Amino acid sequence: MNTTTMKGDWNIIKGRLKQKWAKLTDDDLANVDGKTDELIGRIQKRTGETRDAVEKALRESEKEDCNC
Repeated sequence: MNTTTMKGDWNIIKGRLKQKWAKLTDDDLANVDGKTDELIGRIQKRTGETRDAVEKALRESEKEDCNC
């Protein structure tokens, strides 16, 4: 996962994650500041998803931004 891209488009990615997992709150996604492992852990804790599922969702959100 590209942390630089994630930081630059964080608001867009954050919105997509909240659309995918309605249980996520702004607090869950706040203050991660490029700490990908912490972000994944927070999402896992809130949603009960596996690490692989969370990483896949993050990659897909990131991909949509760059139109790759």
